[in-house]
Amino acid sequence: MRVVNAGDELEEQMQRAQSEALNAFGDGSVFIEKYVGSPKHIEVQVLGDNYGNIVYLFERECSIQRRHQKVVEEAPSSCLTPEKRKAIGEAAVKVARSCAYIGAGTVEFLVDEDLNYYFLEMNTRLQVEHPVTEMITGLDLVKEQVKIARGEKLEFAQEDITMRGHAIELRVYAEDPTNNFLPDIGRLTRYKKPEGPGVRVDDGYEEGMDIPIYYDPMLAKLVAYGKDRTEAIDRLVRAIDDYEVVGIKSTLAFGKFVMRHPDFVSGKFDTNFVAKHFQPSLLKNETESEMEIAALVAGHIFEGGNKQNTGQSAPAASGKSNWVKNRSSHR
Repeated sequence: MRVVNAGDELEEQMQRAQSEALNAFGDGSVFIEKYVGSPKHIEVQVLGDNYGNIVYLFERECSIQRRHQKVVEEAPSSCLTPEKRKAIGEAAVKVARSCAYIGAGTVEFLVDEDLNYYFLEMNTRLQVEHPVTEMITGLDLVKEQVKIARGEKLEFAQEDITMRGHAIELRVYAEDPTNNFLPDIGRLTRYKKPEGPGVRVDDGYEEGMDIPIYYDPMLAKLVAYGKDRTEAIDRLVRAIDDYEVVGIKSTLAFGKFVMRHPDFVSGKFDTNFVAKHFQPSLLKNETESEMEIAALVAGHIFEGGNKQNTGQSAPAASGKSNWVKNRSSHR
């Protein structure tokens, strides 16, 4: 992708885009599109059967990205009004109907500050972030896709589909957020998934397995559901704290940074969130602070053990020490 900011840049940027496309895909074809400077990336889930029935299952907000790839997704979007949600959903259905689409698919849009939406692309498959749609609709998209492939009709119409609660997904990647999200490899020496109300983990790894360099670096999809967005955020933060991944770098700490950021909490963010707000030093400072706390706790426990061995009574742990111990136990 190349941005043209002035007319005299068009030829040069066009040639660069064609060269990159040719080298990457063997096809130098390019498209000219309107540039949206501060867009939100919002996509709509659709289902179509073999009998012309097509419905939309509301939208997903996918604006938290690195290298133009999604890292955090949620459903529904916090910025859409009911009227705009209906309009963008119906637009997605028209896209699917125009090509007689069958199965599960996603129609993606860029949305500007005034909630004007522009067609981006359609992904003709089930996407990584489909669990958040399942959580708010109660529908099993994989099951529906199989039923459609069997030749069955959709058992529900658009008016039957309702939305309840809020869901957020963090893509847990084997990547180092402090090093430009560089993929990491190694062995999972410790791997313990979080549990609890509203927490869902879709993964393909177990403790002791190796993370190779040959595949996509995703370890898991960590999903939290709540009665509203605030509860979903709180549950995801708790799930991140309870998720133990040792042996490789991961995006868990980055996910917690996003959940805590005021702009994310308020819903006032776009696809430039990482470039605007994230600095690797923010995670490094937090990690160093946690290591210092863990060292102090370990020293306190060691000192208490020595005093007990020498017959001296160990001092009672303060409320602060108990809090620190509980906070650091998941590391």
